[in-house]
Amino acid sequence: MKKTLIKNIHTLATFDNGKEIKNAYIKIEDNIIKEIGSGEVESSGFDVVIDAKDMVILPGFVNTHHHFYQSLFRAVPQVQDAKLFDWLVFLYEKWKNIDEEAVYVSTIVAVMEMMKSGVTTTTDHLYLFPKGHPYLFDSEIEGAKLTGVRFYGTRGSMSLSKKDGGLPPDSVVQTDEEILKDYERVINLYHDPKPFSMTRVALAPCSPFSVTKELMIQTREFANRHNLLLHTHLAETKDEDIYCLEKFGKRPVDYMEELGWLNENVWFAHLVHLTDEDIKKLSDNNVGMAHCPTSNMRLGSGIAPLYKMKNTNMRIGIAVDGSSSNDTGNFLLEIRNAMLLQRVAYGESALTAREALSIATTGGAKVLRLENEIGSITVGKAADLIGFKLEDRLEFAGGLSDPVACLVFCDAKQVDFSMINGEVVIEDGHFVHIDEEKYIAKQNEISKKLLS
Repeated sequence: MKKTLIKNIHTLATFDNGKEIKNAYIKIEDNIIKEIGSGEVESSGFDVVIDAKDMVILPGFVNTHHHFYQSLFRAVPQVQDAKLFDWLVFLYEKWKNIDEEAVYVSTIVAVMEMMKSGVTTTTDHLYLFPKGHPYLFDSEIEGAKLTGVRFYGTRGSMSLSKKDGGLPPDSVVQTDEEILKDYERVINLYHDPKPFSMTRVALAPCSPFSVTKELMIQTREFANRHNLLLHTHLAETKDEDIYCLEKFGKRPVDYMEELGWLNENVWFAHLVHLTDEDIKKLSDNNVGMAHCPTSNMRLGSGIAPLYKMKNTNMRIGIAVDGSSSNDTGNFLLEIRNAMLLQRVAYGESALTAREALSIATTGGAKVLRLENEIGSITVGKAADLIGFKLEDRLEFAGGLSDPVACLVFCDAKQVDFSMINGEVVIEDGHFVHIDEEKYIAKQNEISKKLLS
């Protein structure tokens, strides 16, 4: 058994019922938090001792929606100013050329970027499987494992091509039968539901305009049989509202209700265009949400009414979304934008810094149904921790009267320390086990080829 002590913590923000501790320490055995306290602590008997002097420590952030492969397609000139449907139609023609290497490398790069900005657990929505590349999900799992992140992958899908009334071209869709068969394969290979698992799998048809109604229902039935979570995009744009009304005679939330997709094992990305009745239905069914403020701004989609939802029974987390529509994976920036954007829409106190951080930690854990394992610094939970040095950071100078809130207000940029499942992955702002430059160079090489 490895025993780790983190001592002399300037401020420990546990996000366990709002508890914040000065001059704190954390005792860890292997990957589990065993004791939290304050004051002097004896260092003998520990295998690893970390001095966190002048550091604020928080639970690691939980990213609830992403498309890792899109980090190969940032700031593409032709769609820098396009709305969602036009953006998708153009990029599908580029994305159809991704392969196993592209997914593997882009996974590593996307995760590294998030880890540097405090993410210790992430999901990803991989729904693109070009002809001849049915096993891209395996490449993503392999890349995520290399980084050491706690990973909740979602086996996504698209089965409704342009000729059948959808948006994607034939070259990137699969048949319902192919998709259902691969659900079985990836669940058997990769889904580990045991406590503190590092790899889990959910199922995630892409959207109402890229899969058949039958697949949505069959996916729900498969998930129910195997006790799996479900995920998809929903209510992101006004165009989607129009599409759903024309195709199904219902708005997006009502359509999901018809399909049996409003329940406690579901979380939706975006949820921008909602009525008060939509919010009530989502709350009554304990549905989850991945809030993607930067992506929604970038594509001009609108402002999700987080202020109206934050005190409901919904489970709400924050997400960077895909890098083609963000175009960064900086989770700290996402937290800050979440706070500021709600204030634009609903007033100066609509979302506080601590509320935004709580959504990014405990909120994200609840979205992924991992609240008993991660999301707060609590005895018995996993040692997923991040730290920021306070005294020698330019962006914090003059902002130390509230070291927790300053992480959001003062643009913290990146972590100095990160531990995932009891293992240190970032020290003094640098990865301890990943050759960052190697993967940056490879990513740029692949991106250039795919865009040419």
